[in-house]
Amino acid sequence: MKETTLKSDVVFKGKILKVKVDRVRLSNGKESIREVVEHPGAVVVIPMLENKVIMVEQYRYPIGKILLELPAGKLDPGETPEECARRELEEETGYKAKRMIYLGKIYTSPGFSSEIIHIFLAEDMEKGENRTDEDELLNVVERDFEDVVKECLNGEIEDAKTIVAILKLWGMKGVGFHEIDN
Repeated sequence: MKETTLKSDVVFKGKILKVKVDRVRLSNGKESIREVVEHPGAVVVIPMLENKVIMVEQYRYPIGKILLELPAGKLDPGETPEECARRELEEETGYKAKRMIYLGKIYTSPGFSSEIIHIFLAEDMEKGENRTDEDELLNVVERDFEDVVKECLNGEIEDAKTIVAILKLWGMKGVGFHEIDN
């Protein structure tokens, strides 16, 4: 089922992403066009303080609304996912984590995008000063973990990466995943 790239044209290159139109050969020998959004990858962090989750409220221009989300951000060139997770956690919330646990990765929309998001659990945190980017305006909020799980399940929380990360952690806790219960 593998597809082979025959031709690739970059039609847009921006600060965050690149858009390509590729001509590919399908495994059945036919040709097709693929429109691809290339993204450098990102992280999402679940910052836990006992039974509380540190979250951010942020206006999202493309959808024109304020969303409740977990801290997250894109990978900088040469940066590992864990380095990015630590940087984003501190920039957006002011917290530093002594313990950062990798919970896995997700592809956000593999039908048209290469974006991968690495999920981290941050524990044993100390409060410092948040240093958000100058074009990033957000409010930091502390929420009860069980309330956040309910809001993910009932549709109040609409951000996909937040829903996946919270429900993944909830499921892992439910089956007694040893790495997060220590």
